[in-house]
Amino acid sequence: MSIAFDHTIIWATDKAASATFLAHILGVEVGPRTGPFLPVRLDNDVTLDYADTAEPRPQHYAFTVDAARFTAALARIQAAGVPYYADPFHYLPGRTNTDNGGRGVYFADPDGHNMELLTTPC
Repeated sequence: MSIAFDHTIIWATDKAASATFLAHILGVEVGPRTGPFLPVRLDNDVTLDYADTAEPRPQHYAFTVDAARFTAALARIQAAGVPYYADPFHYLPGRTNTDNGGRGVYFADPDGHNMELLTTPC
C-alpha cells in the first residue's frame, strides 16, 4: 500500500467562518459536518477538517492549483479586500511571485494561518 496524505485539522476560533473563507477562495464547497469537524475537501480527496478552539496556533498551508484557479482565487482575494503578499513573511504586499517558474501568493485566513497558493509545486 502506498502512503497518501488523508486529512489535517485546522484549529479556528469559528470553524464555520474559517472553512467558508477558504472554500470561497479556492472555489470549492464546505462539506457536511462530521462529528466536531467541518471539512473542506480538495480535489485529491484530502480534507481540511476545521475544529473550534479558543486559541489557534497559526500554521502554514500550501495548495497547488492550476493557472486558471490561481487567477480566480487571486481575484476573490482582491475582491474581498484580503491583504496578500509575494513572500511567506508578508514583506512584499500586493504582489505575487514567480518562484519555481509559476505563480504564488500568500494570505492569512481569519485566524492568522498563512495560506499559500502556487501553480508550480516546490
